[in-house]
Amino acid sequence: MKFLSIVSLCLFATISLFSCAYDNYPAPESRLQGRLVYQGEPINVEYNNVTFELWEPGWQKRIPITVTVAQDGSYSAQLFKATYKLVIPTAQGPFQSVRRDNSDTTTVNLTGDQTLDIDVLPYYMVRTPAFSLSNGTVSATCKLEQIITGTNARAIERVSLYLSKTQFVDSRTSLSSVDLAGSAIKDLSAVSLSASMPAITGQTYAYARIGVKIAGVEDLIFSPVQKVQP
Repeated sequence: MKFLSIVSLCLFATISLFSCAYDNYPAPESRLQGRLVYQGEPINVEYNNVTFELWEPGWQKRIPITVTVAQDGSYSAQLFKATYKLVIPTAQGPFQSVRRDNSDTTTVNLTGDQTLDIDVLPYYMVRTPAFSLSNGTVSATCKLEQIITGTNARAIERVSLYLSKTQFVDSRTSLSSVDLAGSAIKDLSAVSLSASMPAITGQTYAYARIGVKIAGVEDLIFSPVQKVQP
C-alpha cells in the first residue's frame, strides 16, 4: 500500500508539472477578422457550415486551424503572431476561390489585430431581394445574377424561401419554407416565391432569407436576413 501511495504521488506530481507547463503557454494575442466577399459585397452562407483553413508553417504536426464563417459572410479567429497560409478547401462554399500568384493559398503575416476580406468568385449572387407579408403569406422576389459562366458554369438546382423564428435562417431552422425548381425559372431577373407565415407564439414577425442551391455544390448562397412583419 505504501509503495502504491508513493507511485500515485509521483504520478500526480508528474501530471501537475505537465499541466503547469501547458498552462504557462501564452494565449493567442492577435485577432484576424474579415468577410468572404465578391467585389466588396459579403457572401451570405449557412451558419456554421462554411469553413477555411489556416496553416502555420514550422509545427511538427501539420494540423490546420479551421475557421468557421458566419451566415453574413464574416469570420473571426484568435491567433498567435505568425505567418499563416490561408486555404479554402475545394468543396467549401457556393463559390470558387480566387487564386493569387497561380497558387490556391493566401499568405497572411499576422503581427497584430488585422482585418482581411477574402475574395471569392460565387456561381450566382442574389440581387434586390424583397419580402412582404399579406393575409398570412410571405411573398419574396429577387434577381439572380450568374457570375461564373463558360466551362465552369453551373445550373441552379433550386431556389428556396426560408422563414425562421430567429435571425439564424436556413433549412435547419426554418418553420416554413418553399422550393422553386431551377428548371421552373424562366427569367433570372424575375424570381418569385411565397410561403405561409409560421405561427409563432408571442411573435407577429419572422425572419426570411432566399437561398440558392447550385447543381453539384453542397452549400447554398443566400440573401441577407430580413425581418418580415405586418
